[in-house]
Amino acid sequence: MTQAPPRDDAPVHVDQRARMEILGAILLTIFLSALDQTVVGTALPRIVTDLKGNELYVWVVTIYLLTATVTGPIYGKLSDQFGRRPLLMIGVSLFLVGSLLSGLSQEMWQLIAARGVQGLGAGAIFPIALAVIGDLFSPRERGKYQGLFGGVFALASILGPAIGGFLTDTISWHWVFLVNLPLGLVALAVLWRLLPTVRHPESVRSIDYLGAAVFTAALVPFLLGLTNAQSGAWSDPQVGGLIGTGLAIGALFIWVESRAVQPILPLSLFRNRTVTASIIATFLVTFGFFGSVIFIPRWFQFVLGSSATESGYQMLPLMIGVMSSSIITGQIVARTGRYKWLAVGAMSLAALGLFLMTNLRADTPVTTVWIWMAIAGIGIGPSFSIFTIVVQNAVDRSMLGAVSSALTFFRQVGGSVGLAFAGAIFGSSLTAELPRQLSANGVPGPLVDAFTASGASLNDELVGVGVDLEQQLLAAAPPQARDAIEPFLGQIADAVYAAFSIAIANALWLGLVAAAAAAVIVAIGVPELELRQGPEQRPATDRRAREASADGTPGPAMPVVE
Repeated sequence: MTQAPPRDDAPVHVDQRARMEILGAILLTIFLSALDQTVVGTALPRIVTDLKGNELYVWVVTIYLLTATVTGPIYGKLSDQFGRRPLLMIGVSLFLVGSLLSGLSQEMWQLIAARGVQGLGAGAIFPIALAVIGDLFSPRERGKYQGLFGGVFALASILGPAIGGFLTDTISWHWVFLVNLPLGLVALAVLWRLLPTVRHPESVRSIDYLGAAVFTAALVPFLLGLTNAQSGAWSDPQVGGLIGTGLAIGALFIWVESRAVQPILPLSLFRNRTVTASIIATFLVTFGFFGSVIFIPRWFQFVLGSSATESGYQMLPLMIGVMSSSIITGQIVARTGRYKWLAVGAMSLAALGLFLMTNLRADTPVTTVWIWMAIAGIGIGPSFSIFTIVVQNAVDRSMLGAVSSALTFFRQVGGSVGLAFAGAIFGSSLTAELPRQLSANGVPGPLVDAFTASGASLNDELVGVGVDLEQQLLAAAPPQARDAIEPFLGQIADAVYAAFSIAIANALWLGLVAAAAAAVIVAIGVPELELRQGPEQRPATDRRAREASADGTPGPAMPVVE
């Protein structure tokens, strides 16, 4: 006789229609958060022009990433203590308030402050959304739905440039932010009506205010230093000094957390081999993903002359690869319950795709680049679904929010660190490669020496989007040197394009391929635990929650659903 499949092992039981409505609201909030970043990127040149804030350009993005990254682990831990619904609704509400204030901004400082508020809300959305899926679905089921998260991010990357360009060109850049309001209010209404509050009574003891403060104090200088590293030397106090300060305070944070009653980032998570290996693998593969997302569009825009919107669509092979593989691998995990070698294979494919992109040159056919990007995307996509399932399955249910936010946090930091390393390698490679390419293209020695001397400013002055390089070269030259430069403008431009392409390839090779290869090795070390599916597979901690021990001591309390 065929044994009936075990019923699901979800901590929270609601009817199927309510689960699907909650899932839809969760995906909508994630979509808004992800879309915001790609839409704003397209609109930023117009925003900066209108608000006359070019010197503060980078802060419109930096402040959002900073506040979102810092608050993520704090929201995750608090959601374990006080429930997902209140914390997620606070996050979505802050995101919408920040969107409204951003849309109404008339000064650059107002927009930066409003984006900071947006980030405070966005910090709650992704980690708590992952924990909600962990509450509503068993580990085997989660694969079907968490794979959609990667798909949502890829879809946002695809639609963002088009929506941002359309709203900016036809209405106003203000609507890039205001469009969040109606959709966000719908999601907020569904969450308020249907999402149950799940909390663990034994966890509601104290809030780790000191840990939260020290965590923030460590992360802010660390992330600012990484941001500055893309345009400064590591020895610069604004780079190495800030990073060193952040690491020193980070050591203090570990000491504080080791003594906290309810730590914001429980150190016990990292004594779990499955959690630690999964977090390291996610950190490393994101290291590679963010670099490709940032540097490949620059190649399309500078070398091929594509617009920002066009370069967004030229990234479709990468994003479609991420979206499709994320969804498909989630389904495979849900059906088979197996994930380890799927993760190893995906990480290997990501490393291969990034390795192929290290062959990028100025004359590389676009179709070839698209194939390389598709291979990398197919390999990167599963990291969005597999490792979330793995870490949630490896911990007690009372830790779902903390482990989900820890994974999200290290994914975001991995991207920031990857960009910093890749940016530094790109800048030094461009400076070193330019004289070789100038000489190879027949440019006379004195001109080569002149460009070598000015190489430090080349990255900022000559490789911007939409630059007519030959005219830029001529305009930047001293008047007395223009007659000497003009006959060689074509060769100089070709040399700059070649050096730029090789610099991107070096950044991918030295900074990103190595990280992806290391992710393969770490993924091999991830233990393959059985994914919980039915009552007989519940962890021992949950059985003790239902039964007193032999000596009459009660086990841990079960989650309270309100």
